[in-house]
Formats: sequence, structure tokens, C-alpha cells
Amino acid sequence: MCAFDLVVLGSGGGPDETNLSGYLLKPREASWEAGIIALEAGSGMGALARIMRKHPEIFSYQSPDQHVTQEEDDRRHYSARDIYSMIKCFLITHAHLDHISSLVMSAGSVGGCRKRVYGSLQTLRDIEVVFNGRVWPNLASWDEQEESSRLLYQSLQPDKKYMPISKDISVMMMPVSHGMDEQGGVIYESVAFFIRHDSKDREFLFFGDVEPDSLSRNSRNVEVWQRAAKKVGHSLNAIFIECSWPSTRPDETLYGHLNPQHLLAELTVLATEVVKVRPRPREHCPPARKRQRVVSNTSKAPGVLQHALDGVRIYITHCKADFDLARPVHLEIADQVRTLVERDKLGAEIIAVEQGMVIAI
Repeated sequence: MCAFDLVVLGSGGGPDETNLSGYLLKPREASWEAGIIALEAGSGMGALARIMRKHPEIFSYQSPDQHVTQEEDDRRHYSARDIYSMIKCFLITHAHLDHISSLVMSAGSVGGCRKRVYGSLQTLRDIEVVFNGRVWPNLASWDEQEESSRLLYQSLQPDKKYMPISKDISVMMMPVSHGMDEQGGVIYESVAFFIRHDSKDREFLFFGDVEPDSLSRNSRNVEVWQRAAKKVGHSLNAIFIECSWPSTRPDETLYGHLNPQHLLAELTVLATEVVKVRPRPREHCPPARKRQRVVSNTSKAPGVLQHALDGVRIYITHCKADFDLARPVHLEIADQVRTLVERDKLGAEIIAVEQGMVIAI
């Protein structure tokens, strides 16, 4: 049962400025006019206009839950500005330019209601630096009474609680690490979002930029995987996670990102946590001795994690464009991840996210 519709405005991580992290999200049963959540804001109206020229029907699609006549559907002829004006709020993982550029550029020109910008307190403070009246006009505010501001900051708390951000949609934010500054003294923070359809009790996990726990001075991913493991096979079957670099990229030049080997290691941690929380078959007498022997043996068995992630779709995002490759880098990286996951028989399906995709979650 699908709960969300998601349109990919951009899924790259640079240096191609025409394809940056940006996604439009809505509950599957709702219309786009009812209000859109912008998940990240790298690519925006320009990318949207190009996508709509190639696929003019993309926002007239009706889910099976909607009751719209063909005549009503035919009357819908949206422009990119119309669609972008339907955004009710932005959900931002961190304030790097490839994740906020369209938020900034469109702030003074996009129509519709005033839009909330959700993120961690640090992310919003970083965005404030851009809207400082010099880098860009100050078009955002913390003050709800300041009606001249087109954007309204609202921080999310890392308290492991879901916060409603739109009708039927709530978000839980968990911090992750995204490498260190050039001096190696300050850890740059990003987040992962659990995005939930409240009435359908379905959700997906969306990572911002993230480094592997094995290289991090502040390992946080394992907490996200522990939280996700309890939901796998129940409410959660889709995970969006970056893999910025191909397998040839060495650890010392990952710069707070993942490559296929490290993504496999992270997915193995998730698989391990899934196996931990799954109920074990009831044992026969003598229970204590036999159970102890089974746990000891299976914990060392090479196949214990096989198929642990059956039914889970891993959407690969934020691949960094390589203009010298004949084949798009996101397809190469997804193939590399898929080969590793299939080798270890983890069971997850690997999908390369592409600009212009429509994804039902």
C-alpha cells in the first residue's frame, strides 16, 4: 500500500548545478493543490520547468485514492511557477548550497502562501547567514507576526518524537555526521528524517549527506539503523541514502560522504539490527541450554544476515557528476552497490534515483 507520491527535481550532489538535491512530496491520496512538501531545495523551478516540458502530464497524475473526473483533470495545465507556489513547507537536512540554492533564489519570486522552513536549529542558523541582507535579501524570519517575510523558520528537535508538518505527515529528525571542517576540529552536522503518513502508518527514511560511522569521530548512523530496524517489514520499506562517490574513491577524499563499500557496511549494520529485533522461533526443552547454543552458532554463521532486508528498497541519491564518464555516474554507482548487496545476499533492492522520476512510496 503506497502512502506518498514523490517527484525528483534533482538527485545529484554537484558539480552539475542543474541537478541538485530536490524532491516534491505529497500524501498519495491528496492532490498537489492541497499542498506540497519540498524535501531539500537544491534544484527548483528551473529544473521543474525542464521536467514539465518533457513530461507535461507529471502533475496531472491521479492516484487510485483520488476521485477526480477526466474533465477536471484535463483542465489542469500547470506551470513550474504554479507547482512551486503550491509548496507549503521546506524540509532541509543541512544548509550546504546544493541543498538550499532554490530555497534562496525563489524566496522573493514564488507565489502562494508563506512557507515554513523546517530543519535542525543549526541548519536554520546557517540559512540565516545567507539571508543576511548582503548575500541575499532577508526574506526569512523566526517571527510569525512578521508578515513581510516569505519564509518562516521552524526548528525540529532531535528528541525522537514525530512532529506534524502538514496534513497527515509527521517527521522525526535524527542527527548524523557529515565530516569535519578543513582544520579537522568541527564536525559538520546533517540529519536523517523519518517521514510518516500518520493515518496509513507508513513511512520512509531520508538521509541528508552522511559519512560512514567507521570513519566518523561521532558515530551516529547506528542509532538511525536501530530505530529503522524496528520498522523494517512493518511501516518502513524505503530508504533514500546518498552514495556520492564510486568504489574507486579512497577514504581520505570522501569528504563526509559514502562510497559503495561504506554504504554496504552501513546496510550490513541495518541488517544486523533487523535480525536482532526479529522474534526468534520458540525453542523446545531444554530451553535454556538449547537457546544458548543456537544464539552462539547463528551469531557466527556467515548466512545469518542473508535476506534480512528483503522487501526494502534502497534509493541511491547525491551521486557527484563525472563529466568524463560515458555512462551517467549514478548508474555506475548503483550498479556497484547492487553487486555488493547481491554478493552478500542482504536482499535489498537497489534503485538509482534520477531527475524527473516519479516514485510511489
